[in-house]
Amino acid sequence: MDHAHILSLALLFAAALWAGAQNQLAGGGSFITLPALILTGMDARSANITSTVALFPGQITGGWIGRKNASGTASLSFRALVILSLIGGAVGAALLLLTPSNVFARMVPWLVLFATAAFAYGSFGRKPAAAEDSSGGLGTFGAGAMQFGIAVYGGYFGGGIGFLMMAALALSRVPVRAAGATKNVLAGVMNFTAVLIFLFSGQVRWIQAGVACVGALIGSVVGARMLRWVDEKVLRIVVVIIGVALTVGLFLRA
Repeated sequence: MDHAHILSLALLFAAALWAGAQNQLAGGGSFITLPALILTGMDARSANITSTVALFPGQITGGWIGRKNASGTASLSFRALVILSLIGGAVGAALLLLTPSNVFARMVPWLVLFATAAFAYGSFGRKPAAAEDSSGGLGTFGAGAMQFGIAVYGGYFGGGIGFLMMAALALSRVPVRAAGATKNVLAGVMNFTAVLIFLFSGQVRWIQAGVACVGALIGSVVGARMLRWVDEKVLRIVVVIIGVALTVGLFLRA
C-alpha cells in the first residue's frame, strides 16, 4: 500500500473511532463513516454497504446490553416487531443491491438530507408524548406498517432510523425508557438480515470495513464511559452541522 492509502485508512480509523463514540453518546455515527469511506476511493453504494457492516457489531452490543427493557406496543408484540424488522431489513438490502451505483449516488444527497432532518427533529423538535401506560396509540396495522417501512429504509440506507423508531414507538404509547431499549434492539435486528445479504454481495470493502469496525468498537467503549460528563445537546448540534455540510457537499458533487 502507498502512503496515500495508509493515510486514508488512518483517517478512516479516526472517523470510525469518533462514530462509535458518537453512536453511544447521541447517535448519527453513519454521518461520519459514510464520507470517510467515500474518501478512501469507493463509490457511494459500496461506502454505504461497508459502513453498515462495519457499524453492525457496535449496534448488536448496544442492543444486547439493553435487551431486558425492550418491549412491544399495546397492539403488537415485541416478537412481531422483531420479525417485521428482519423482513424489512432484508427487503431494503435487496433493493439497495438492485439499485445501480450511479443511481444510488444521485439519491445519496436526498437520503442524507432526509436523515439529517429526521435527526434534527428527533433531537430538537417537539417529541410525541409517550404515556407511562402502554394503552392506546397506533393500532396493529399502523404500528406494524411503520416499523416495516422504517426497517426497509434501515436496510437500504439507515441514517436516522433511531429517531424514526423513537417517534413511531412514542406514537404507539411505549414508555420512553422501553422505547429507547426497543429501538436499539430493533436497529441491530433490521441490520442483521441486511448485513447477511451484504456479506455475499461482493460490495463490502473488507480492509476498510475491518479498520472501521475496530475503530467503532473502541469508540463505543470510550463513548459509554463518557456518557456521564459529555453534553449530549452539543454533540447533537455537531451531528446536525455535519449532516448539513455533508448534504451540501454531496449536492455540489452530484
